[in-house]
Amino acid sequence: MNSAKMLISLDETGEGETLTHQSVYVKKLRPLLPSDAFEPDPSKLAILLINIGILLLGWGIADNLDRWPVYLLWLYLPLAAIMGNSIIVLLFSSHDLMHGSVQKKSPLTYPIAFLGLSMLLMPPTQWKSLHNLVHHNNTNSLADPDRNYLYQQTDTWGKWIQNLFVPSVEVNPLWLIVGMAGSWAVHNFRNLSSVLLFNDKSVDYVPAAFTVSPKDRLKIALECLGILGIHLGVLFYLEFNPIKVALAYILPIAIGHAGAMFYIYTNHMGCRMTSINDPLINSASLRVPKIIDLLHFNFSHHTEHHIFPSINSNYYPRVQELLQIHYPDRMNLIDAGQAWRLLMETPRHYQDQVTFTDSSGTMAVNCSIVEEFKNG
Repeated sequence: MNSAKMLISLDETGEGETLTHQSVYVKKLRPLLPSDAFEPDPSKLAILLINIGILLLGWGIADNLDRWPVYLLWLYLPLAAIMGNSIIVLLFSSHDLMHGSVQKKSPLTYPIAFLGLSMLLMPPTQWKSLHNLVHHNNTNSLADPDRNYLYQQTDTWGKWIQNLFVPSVEVNPLWLIVGMAGSWAVHNFRNLSSVLLFNDKSVDYVPAAFTVSPKDRLKIALECLGILGIHLGVLFYLEFNPIKVALAYILPIAIGHAGAMFYIYTNHMGCRMTSINDPLINSASLRVPKIIDLLHFNFSHHTEHHIFPSINSNYYPRVQELLQIHYPDRMNLIDAGQAWRLLMETPRHYQDQVTFTDSSGTMAVNCSIVEEFKNG
């Protein structure tokens, strides 16, 4: 069945809400922002390189872990956590770099993005197509590969793994822990295999298949080999020593991927679907401690990012202020803890554009439940 026919329309649900296209918000808010907000911020490039340095330093120290007494190995754990945060920072700084908010077009953009995304196992050419073009232009719609699965979609291996891993009222806590560390890799593999093996929109084990040009398909394949080479290089440097690999490779990557997935889960998966790209409805922004925003380039301001993808992220708080002035109580702005609780208390499939249901189709929860959490 065509996926477009799987959903009943907003009008048919009786719960339709007037949607506003992203371009309308841009037209309204762009004149209210300073021109500096749209100038590249090269300081984030320096931060990206510093965090690559942190990983190199961590691996350098780990090279001697086999000489440490067993009872002192715990002293490496804080460094592993810092390395995990560096992987998150590399994702977000590379994200800004690929959106053009870090530097103007430069031959260095591609190789730096390649290094920045390598620990995330993400080929930059795939990122540009999947994230910049497809996700941003079709956010939380039928065509968005990053959305929840529809209940009506075929029960494929991709859907089964998502049922097993993602936060929901059904998830087993042990599988959730595994999923926090492993879902990023699953998401990557799902989309990579779809593009490299089939490159066809009929692929059914992804929420929404996308295609790339033959040239980009070849680039993605070559980038995968390069990323594999980097990871093998790290493992060879660590001599495949179990202690070194566990503490300096697996643990930092698990922490980094879990941190990234927390944001990714809460960005859109608790929101309703939209046929018109309305970031105030299909995206969510989080309230987090200021130190987190400082470390992660204000990535919690995700609605703001979807309105102005290429703006300097330092100005996201100003965009939020303008949204609250001109569109009061419309955006999904909630505490990070509340956003997580929302995901854990609701099922994770779309029965239709405004209703969540569980894997058996027996539950029905209105997606507007997010309204109860915004000020709760």
